[in-house]
Amino acid sequence: MQDVDRVALEASIAVDVRALTAESDRIGHRFAGLHALTPNDFRALLHVMVAENAGTPLTAGELRNRMGTSGAAITYLVERMNASGHLRRESDPRDRRKVMLRVADHGMDVAREFFTPLSDHVHEGLAGLPDGDLAAAHRVFTALIDAMSTFRAALGADSGGSSGRLENR
Repeated sequence: MQDVDRVALEASIAVDVRALTAESDRIGHRFAGLHALTPNDFRALLHVMVAENAGTPLTAGELRNRMGTSGAAITYLVERMNASGHLRRESDPRDRRKVMLRVADHGMDVAREFFTPLSDHVHEGLAGLPDGDLAAAHRVFTALIDAMSTFRAALGADSGGSSGRLENR
């Protein structure tokens, strides 16, 4: 049987993750509103960016699986996001028949402009914590992401592949 303190600590972490998710969602909605993006547009950008940062860029089909939409809806979304300068298409260097989705320069510029102040706040918020605590927090986030990815896979929610977690950040 687990120690009561351990159970309470894990419950506190679950509460914190939900609060972080809710706060992140509110910030994402604000970004989307400022840049004439729909919530799905923002979700798509987030999926493309996470995959790109992990070194596993997505095809439109992979993005469709991750977002749970139809092929027609993803085609329309990608066309719109490409026309607005948020996404770009790039041939896969290993298989020129595959087209990978990347965040376009304009998309990176507006994201950087909006999210740099958040990065500054995070840096300030973490400044008083020792490196060992940050390393432990990274391990906790890694375990949480892996657990959530395992749960999603068990649900059969999509075939989106890896979690996109950065191993050595």
